Amino acid sequence: MHDTPDQVHWHEPKTGENAGYGKFKRAPMPYDRFMEAEGVPVYRGIGVRRVQDLPLAPWKRLGGRGSYVQLFGTEGLWGLYLVEIPSAGALNVERHLYEKVVLVVEGRGTTEVWQEGQGKPHVFEWQKGSLFSIPLNAYHRLVNAASAPALLLCGTSAPNVMNVIDNTDFVFNCPYTFSERFAGAEDYFKPRDDIEPDPIRGLAMRRTNLIPDIVNTDLPLDNRRSPGYRRVEPFMAGNRFYLWIGQHETGRYSKAHKHASAAVLVCIKGKGYTYTWPETLGTAPWRDGKADKVLRQDYEPVGLVSAAPMSGDWFHQHFGIGKEGLRITAWHGPNNQRSRKPGRPGEQLLDYGAIDLGKGGSAIPYHQEDPAIRTEFEAALAREGVAGRMNPEFYQRPPAEGEVVMGDVM
Repeated sequence: MHDTPDQVHWHEPKTGENAGYGKFKRAPMPYDRFMEAEGVPVYRGIGVRRVQDLPLAPWKRLGGRGSYVQLFGTEGLWGLYLVEIPSAGALNVERHLYEKVVLVVEGRGTTEVWQEGQGKPHVFEWQKGSLFSIPLNAYHRLVNAASAPALLLCGTSAPNVMNVIDNTDFVFNCPYTFSERFAGAEDYFKPRDDIEPDPIRGLAMRRTNLIPDIVNTDLPLDNRRSPGYRRVEPFMAGNRFYLWIGQHETGRYSKAHKHASAAVLVCIKGKGYTYTWPETLGTAPWRDGKADKVLRQDYEPVGLVSAAPMSGDWFHQHFGIGKEGLRITAWHGPNNQRSRKPGRPGEQLLDYGAIDLGKGGSAIPYHQEDPAIRTEFEAALAREGVAGRMNPEFYQRPPAEGEVVMGDVM
């Protein structure tokens, strides 16, 4: 066969040569093409100090203004967007085959939710700091009750669905009702405060489809990330979309730990910064002369950072430097958190990120971390006029099993 101006035929390689070009550019996925076709900005990066500062453009499909946020490392794993509801207005009615969680950044209003054939919609109120989830493929409308615009941050499983189905008409117009997710119970959006252990790791969990104020809601003690650390996992709308809310005490910071891409931290109270670096740099990149390869993102409410912004495992460490504790909510998307990833059923797993390196986990204990970490944190606190509360004993190496420590022998 011969090449023509209209068509280039494939030719077998010569002996000793490989087929193909050898190098190629990554082709856009269906969800990438969908975002570009929506006519609103698409922000890409490792994070943003405040989502309130992102540019917004008129969004015909939703009926407000908005932008997509696709942080590095989340591509294809889950989606994120920011939408503004006009003052005393409402967004268009939606229905879609992907999960959606909503954090209210600014404003107050109501959400109407209903299934095909239901007589009247379920209506619940929200305010700044509210977190809620829309049941899968349920009709819904978001209404602004105030004279100023409302701003919402929405996480979705849209990339997961669109990249497989590749048909937006089906995604937005599928008639199937997921009654096991939402059957119209009157108390579906009644906040629930009861704490139970999650069935996989035994961590604190709340089964609730609405939290009126995640900025100030009580959090149970957890202790895994830092001394006095508090945390809870909301289980919302039967979702596979995984998230949690946590808080580090004032003057303290988290241990570094590593994992693959997916998690995005959303700062909801306090201010701080995150360092993230590939595990190939080791546990002490400043000491080893590799500080220029470490990435940093500063944030305040409501700022974002991708914990592992590139391929492979990345160490990341979070520092609150405000006068109040650093409260964050981490969004992982569907089936991306390590305990929920596919694998052999019944396989025994470690709580990897909460266990120190010497014990088989991925957390860097304080006594092994790069000395530059502590030095910079203490300097940052001093600039903010905040007292440090990292007690000296936090940096002491714990005794090995069977080791005798001076003072222990009578």
